[in-house]
Amino acid sequence: MPTLLYLHGFNSSPQSKKALQTQSWFTHHAPEITFICPPLPPYANSAMAMLTGLIEDCAEQPVYLVGSSMGGFFATCLSERYNLRAVLINPAVSPGRGLDKWLGENENYSTGEKWTFEPRHIDEYINLDPDSLEIKNNYHVLLQSGDQVLDYRDAQIRYQGCSIVTEEGGDHSFIHYEQHLADIHQFLTSTQV
Repeated sequence: MPTLLYLHGFNSSPQSKKALQTQSWFTHHAPEITFICPPLPPYANSAMAMLTGLIEDCAEQPVYLVGSSMGGFFATCLSERYNLRAVLINPAVSPGRGLDKWLGENENYSTGEKWTFEPRHIDEYINLDPDSLEIKNNYHVLLQSGDQVLDYRDAQIRYQGCSIVTEEGGDHSFIHYEQHLADIHQFLTSTQV
């Protein structure tokens, strides 16, 4: 069975609104695809170790990626490593440069779990950042210009040559995301690369 890995944003959880909307849509419209949304740790190396393990456990079955914000960064890293199709929603671009505000003790928005972020954790993100995108047809990028957390223009530059939909307005959560789920399914399962 094919697997869809949904990668939530930084300091979020599998209970995020978009994760739940994606799970619901695929359960009803594409039940042949296994939906997995792992709880990603805030540390890049730990998150990537978890995700590469999940992908390698899928053996010869197709794996699709949907990543929101920091999840979009991880989806990019995985797409480049494993040649996977990925849909990115307001993705973080080179996030190592903006994580210093997280230094110190933090609390997960959803779970309340406390965690500490140190300078070495920022280095993990910097070291993972792909130099370039090798297979641009693997990416479908959804951006909203009203994103108050990330500058959507960074993603327009980073993913130039990829399939990009830029909507005026909106915000970082990507308003009306659910209206894109049929197109997301279509892109991920398309055989054209």
